[in-house]
Amino acid sequence: MIKVSSASATPLSVRSGAFEDMAAGRSADVSCACHWAVNAAASAQHGKMYGKAYSVCPSGIYVAADSGLNEPRDLAGVEVGVGYHSGSHYSALQALEGFLDREDVTLSFIGRPFDRVRQLLDGRASAVNVWGAPAYLLEQWGFHKLVDTTFVMGFMLSPQVDTDDVERYFRALLRAQQEIDLELHRYAGHWAREMPADLLEFVDVRRFGPGERIVPQPYTREMFQRTRGWMQEWDLLDLTHSANAGYEQTVLA
Repeated sequence: MIKVSSASATPLSVRSGAFEDMAAGRSADVSCACHWAVNAAASAQHGKMYGKAYSVCPSGIYVAADSGLNEPRDLAGVEVGVGYHSGSHYSALQALEGFLDREDVTLSFIGRPFDRVRQLLDGRASAVNVWGAPAYLLEQWGFHKLVDTTFVMGFMLSPQVDTDDVERYFRALLRAQQEIDLELHRYAGHWAREMPADLLEFVDVRRFGPGERIVPQPYTREMFQRTRGWMQEWDLLDLTHSANAGYEQTVLA
């Protein structure tokens, strides 16, 4: 068990996440969040969802090696730390519904990804769903991934964004991704910028992988509709106020 600073302690339940953040208005012309939240926020007219690309975010539910939790079904009734109305929330449900009855899936809402890492490191959480730098940190420290929760990320465009600038931005992202593919070792050190100081001392970021990956393919009408249908099946968000906001009104295709 790793002890972290008590100043890093977070509330046990944080009922605000990516959807609420976008609904409140983001200052960036282009921002990124899980496709469930972007889909819902764009449907509620908080911006447009970019429909010419999305990204795939490798993630997983991690537990301590000595937790006694060895398979996904062992998580029945066990609180899994996630971020409210964010990718870790939705992807945990999507992954666990293949192993558990819905009534056996139990989540706790623990702030941001590094908040969840801290609580798993010092034993305040039994399991957490994380991706990117937090996941690489836990793997480096010997925590076990019980189930993969890889999910799609979408891009939200502000109402005043210049679409030509958006296209240039995505061309640059894809060029950067190509460079990382060719020589990851040259760029892995930049992960340190994503790490809070109290956790950076525990890891060697040079051992991290490339993380989230952009997919230059359309976020299609079928993807849009399936996503909304799944959210409504789980009663995750009230979409009735945007029931008439279809694919054309929501997605910049």
